[in-house]
Amino acid sequence: MSKKSNIFYSEIYKKLEQKILEVLNGQPDFLSVSTVNSPRAVGDAVQDILAVNFEKIIDNLGLDYSAKFARRAMADLAFKDKDGFYYVVDVKTHRLDTVFNMPNLTSVERLARFYEDDSNYFVILKVDYEVTKTKAIIKKVHFVPIEFLSWKCLTIGALGWGQIQIANSNNIKLIPQNSRKKWMIQLCNNLFEFYPNEISKINERILYFKKVKAFWKKKTE
Repeated sequence: MSKKSNIFYSEIYKKLEQKILEVLNGQPDFLSVSTVNSPRAVGDAVQDILAVNFEKIIDNLGLDYSAKFARRAMADLAFKDKDGFYYVVDVKTHRLDTVFNMPNLTSVERLARFYEDDSNYFVILKVDYEVTKTKAIIKKVHFVPIEFLSWKCLTIGALGWGQIQIANSNNIKLIPQNSRKKWMIQLCNNLFEFYPNEISKINERILYFKKVKAFWKKKTE
């Protein structure tokens, strides 16, 4: 990439993280007794708050802001900056007292196509929170492009072409200003290991169901 985002290759993104945290913690209680223990309800509420406030958060950094996307779209929020970079933002929430959480981030094939254009950034906005009674207290915000996430904290799940996942939301490892080229090459190398393993699993399943078929063919009606 000859030119890089000023947001992520400076300290601006860290300032945005702080602004997001302050906006979320400045909201009136948005949970109830019936929703406080529902991660989906918390996630939806946080996303709605950000959708309303994100244009103010990015202020003069962003143009053409949008928060209207289909449920299965790559982005929850999106904007362009004055330098022509396009950011799609995937909002993730994580309750810190949960033992294990492995959220999907995006399809490997979808990301590969999206990153054919160097001006595109797929951004993870991860909100870590704790719950006190019916109040969600935001403790940490990450606002980083996916290539700033180390492969030490990522994995690939067997869905479609493969889904990039955070292996454990309690264990995030960042590489600030990481090289997209190196990260994408590592993605390819990981897939070169992942796909043969999946083929092996599929072959085992085929053999198993051949036995199942033989078993049922011997049965009488």
